[in-house]
Amino acid sequence: MFPLSLFMKTTLAKNVQLKDKTWYVVDAKDQILGRLAVKIANILRGRHKPTYTPHVDTGDYVIVINADKVRLTGSKEEDKTYMFYTGWVGTAYRRTAAAMRERRPEFIVTHAVKGMLPKNRLANAMLLKLRVYAGDKHDQAANNPQPFPEAKKV
Repeated sequence: MFPLSLFMKTTLAKNVQLKDKTWYVVDAKDQILGRLAVKIANILRGRHKPTYTPHVDTGDYVIVINADKVRLTGSKEEDKTYMFYTGWVGTAYRRTAAAMRERRPEFIVTHAVKGMLPKNRLANAMLLKLRVYAGDKHDQAANNPQPFPEAKKV
């Protein structure tokens, strides 16, 4: 009925073809945690590239600075809790977001991004490409990171 030349050909990326991994720096200062985590997860997955393939790691590396200055909306600073379990009976404990910001501010951003990645082995590889720092200095200057181009607000 229709000639085959009318239809576009879908190309799927393969791990062999992926050589160009870019390093991006994202400043978390005064950004809302959930919205920031969505942007970071999309970069790690490679959703910003035309070669995005769901079953292949096409994403780039992300460096997050100022993780201790990320914003939580509403009363989440006191109400949001993170639960940990040691494996022994009766040893589950909870920490509020304020306590985690004081103790390990990198965990807040990492935990939010991890929740927005797919739940499979590929997500573990994607999470290894995420580097989170509490301050405004990072150790990846040799990788020549560039600021992630923000989408224009309409």
